Amino acid sequence: MRDKVELEDKILEMQRNEITESHIYSKLAERIQEEQNKKVLERLANEESSHYKRLREFTEKDTKPNRMKVFFYLLIIRIMGFTFGLKLMEKGEKLAQKKYGDMLIKLPEVKEIISDEKDHEEELLRILDEERLKYVGSMVLGLSDALVELTGTLAGLTFSLRNTSLVALSGIITGISASLSMAGSEYLSTKSEGGKNPVKAAIITGSTYVLAVFFLILPYFLFKSYTVSFTFTLIFALLLVVFFTFYISVAQEIDFKRRFLEMFFIIISVSAITFIIGLLVRIFLNLEV
Repeated sequence: MRDKVELEDKILEMQRNEITESHIYSKLAERIQEEQNKKVLERLANEESSHYKRLREFTEKDTKPNRMKVFFYLLIIRIMGFTFGLKLMEKGEKLAQKKYGDMLIKLPEVKEIISDEKDHEEELLRILDEERLKYVGSMVLGLSDALVELTGTLAGLTFSLRNTSLVALSGIITGISASLSMAGSEYLSTKSEGGKNPVKAAIITGSTYVLAVFFLILPYFLFKSYTVSFTFTLIFALLLVVFFTFYISVAQEIDFKRRFLEMFFIIISVSAITFIIGLLVRIFLNLEV
């Protein structure tokens, strides 16, 4: 009897997930202007509604959508884009289904229903076309270059000048000039390749670079100690890498761990090399500030 109740609770939980996702897809379809994406989202909403109805055949009970979950994902989608939000939602559902696994062995029909229809949903998600994903390469270029170049520059300046005000000033000048240079390079590169708007690509690259510059230099305005400032710069750089790598790994379905370790290793290596250069410059030039 207890096993039967537990099994019913699991299926009811799945029911609630399905009707919740159906609401999310429906609300999102109402906001989307692009016709192809609207149709895909409407089909996804119908798929989830179909899941709900088929699961209800086993429980013979109704469930209401999780309003907090609907609000959360619609907020994420508004901020991060619908492709990221929907794929993050699907990842969460896959994790939840693993939790149901042992219980669903007792009711294989349900497991087969969900498995078959999830394959269909994944195919539909791949059809979604979001403009911002076309410019991910521009964002990657701006962020990665800023993280590697400016973190390395700040490492060298920090341990050669040992003055937070001078490091901040030098960092701002370097960062702004580098962001303009990167934006110009991206414009020319995109224009020669075609397929994307070169002005938009340049703006995205430059603005992403400037955003990274802001976070990396911020500690030098907050702390007087140059060692504390650089420590927080490394922490902010790490957080930016984690955030952006997670975004890319979800939106483009790539391996998070591999991309993160690759970026982290490059930043640390460049920072270490420029740190040594900064010390050598200070020693051989007998620089005192």
